[in-house]
Amino acid sequence: MTAAVDDRTARTPGSWRRVDAAAGGLGLDLGLYAASAVFAAVTAGTSTLLPHRAWGAVAAVGYLLAALAVAGQLAARRRDPGSALAGLPARWAVTGFAWATTALLPLIWQGAQRAAGRTDRAQEEVVVVEHAAARLVDTGTPYLGHDAIAALPADERLLGYTPYQPGMAVFGLPRALADGWWTDARVWFAVGTAVALALAVRALRPPHGAGHGPLAAAVLRGVQAATVLPVCALTLATGGDDLPVLALCLLALAFAAAGRPGRAGLAIGLAGALKLFAWPVALVLIAWAATRRSTVRLAAGALGVPALALVPALLVDRDALVENVLRFPLGHGLVTSPAQSPFPGHLIATALPAGRVVAAALLVAAGVGIAVRLLRRPPRTAVATAAICGYGLLAAILLMPSTRFGYLLYPIALLAWAPALAGGVRRSAATP
Repeated sequence: MTAAVDDRTARTPGSWRRVDAAAGGLGLDLGLYAASAVFAAVTAGTSTLLPHRAWGAVAAVGYLLAALAVAGQLAARRRDPGSALAGLPARWAVTGFAWATTALLPLIWQGAQRAAGRTDRAQEEVVVVEHAAARLVDTGTPYLGHDAIAALPADERLLGYTPYQPGMAVFGLPRALADGWWTDARVWFAVGTAVALALAVRALRPPHGAGHGPLAAAVLRGVQAATVLPVCALTLATGGDDLPVLALCLLALAFAAAGRPGRAGLAIGLAGALKLFAWPVALVLIAWAATRRSTVRLAAGALGVPALALVPALLVDRDALVENVLRFPLGHGLVTSPAQSPFPGHLIATALPAGRVVAAALLVAAGVGIAVRLLRRPPRTAVATAAICGYGLLAAILLMPSTRFGYLLYPIALLAWAPALAGGVRRSAATP
């Protein structure tokens, strides 16, 4: 009963469910692909970032073709409501096609051009991860120390920082060992993302005979939010480091919905070994596990995996780790982070006297509010857990003094993933 009440607090609004289910889900599919085609075309024509312009030129065609395919599905559905062309497997096929043409194709194209010598076919994140991997191979740590960064030319110091957890360097290892389009870090970001999402879908697989119901459709919608939504497809094709982190967070929530706290802990632990964005999700999952007397099983992976990933870097050069992972993100590095989207936190920090203090206070207040909520009423279902993670990260992104528009992919995908977890609510609540 308590789990059911808790789940109702995160239930999808009825109006949204009606929109989502219109024409068997095809209505929203058409809107998604058509709006995305417009976004990609505008990006191709107006973006000041060359990798983004290149993405838009390819992705606009992919989204347009996907929209035309859905229009054909709608026509088939009008002729025959039971047509296989309008069913869930066909929608999955169009989603796969859309991801291939709007994320994978531009990724491979840009990777090939970069391997041929073009220097404007990747965002800085790709270069940073690949350089981190090369340092990991050479020195045992992916980080440069303060003095080493200071010795770089002023215009190269930003790329000298690696503001990620040590595990992120793994995706750059192929480039450290060989040259070619296939060693581009984005290729391996995509591989990691695809594997994690495939495992998440498998964990949420409905019972035999229920593979075409509302919950199965919700899984598809959640996958669309993490793959073909422009903020995700663009990020994967041009930078990519956030996508495997997001996919592992979704996998952890899927394991939670399936009543597997140990596996959920390992998945979120792997995400936390890549990037700090996964750590708040880990804390909420630990609160969920506490309601099931599974805290130790989940926390062992959620906290243990990131801790193990940090050990080599701590042993080799502790100061370099602190400089990259703490000082730089907090604004105390030799250079300032370029992450400055016009969200409330950034506007407050730049426009008001003592604005950074005010923005930091608001961010802390939001964090305290979420912590109090977790202590007083911890989530008892994976649905509620995903909702808290989504809204919490949204608040953090909006209030951080330095942030990026692309970080919105986390709360959008987490909130879209929540309805897909409802199938595991009863099992998750009942399993000790």
